[in-house]
Amino acid sequence: MGLFKQLFNKEKKEKLDEGLATSKKSFFDKLSKAVVGKSKVDDSVLDELEEVLIASDVGVATTLKIIERIEERVARDKYLGTDELQRILREEIAALLQDQESQATGDNGVFIDTEKKPFVIMIVGVNGVGKTTTIGKLAAQYKAQGLKVVLGAADTFRAAAIDQLQIWADRTQTDIVKQKMGSDPASVAFDALTYAKQQNADVVLVDTAGRLHNKVNLMNELSKIKRVMDRVVTDAPHEVMLVLDGSTGQNAFEQAKQFTAATEVTALAITKLDGTAKGGVVIGISDQFNIPVRYIGVGEGIDDLQVFDKKEFVDSFFKIN
Repeated sequence: MGLFKQLFNKEKKEKLDEGLATSKKSFFDKLSKAVVGKSKVDDSVLDELEEVLIASDVGVATTLKIIERIEERVARDKYLGTDELQRILREEIAALLQDQESQATGDNGVFIDTEKKPFVIMIVGVNGVGKTTTIGKLAAQYKAQGLKVVLGAADTFRAAAIDQLQIWADRTQTDIVKQKMGSDPASVAFDALTYAKQQNADVVLVDTAGRLHNKVNLMNELSKIKRVMDRVVTDAPHEVMLVLDGSTGQNAFEQAKQFTAATEVTALAITKLDGTAKGGVVIGISDQFNIPVRYIGVGEGIDDLQVFDKKEFVDSFFKIN
């Protein structure tokens, strides 16, 4: 049984619970104040609940869906007490997320098509979201599965980005392909994929510049990198993963909108959920964007980048201690 075959063993579940503790406390503190002195789930309670969900960064559109689902429950069950609200919320949010299209992992538990070799993942996201750290943790986890990994340092806009990726390459004992600062990112991507083919690598993780100052320039740069990679490996990149900082709440929504408009994003990783009260953003982003959330970050350790399991997330968020 590999690392990912035991996704939610006791240690990982405890880490997920711990990572969501601040968000959970903030949410239920607000919820408790909203229903104090009220015994029945009625229109006034639902109005309060709507405000709580929006204030918890679930997002307006997703909040309205949740409220609509609970209104249907109230109409069907006639009388629902506020003491049942936590259970109802848990059930309806879980059902809402499960309604979203999900993509299963392969036999090895990672999101990689082993028939495509090397499998190329292009990582995008603004500076500061934990992009480079996410790449390093992914490299470590893929290597734990026995996969040969190559890193491509195509964020040539910042010298620090190349240096940081080198540190992760050293730490995980992973091959890295890089050039000097200011080099053409597409050239680095070309070299990385060429090297990966020569080395018979399984996975290539390509870092890209985290700039959003001009959507047209961003689109052109990412499109160029993708065109060049496709010349080396057919249909590369096979995955475009957008990394978002969950602690920024609604800013994460905005970044997702901008990047999905600039390029075809196929997967999301939401980082920095530990210690923040904005964990509700995962629920909203998972619901609103027709893009699977692959990973969530609930701590600084390599294994704290966890595969996002909707059921386990909701169970932890609404867990009664």
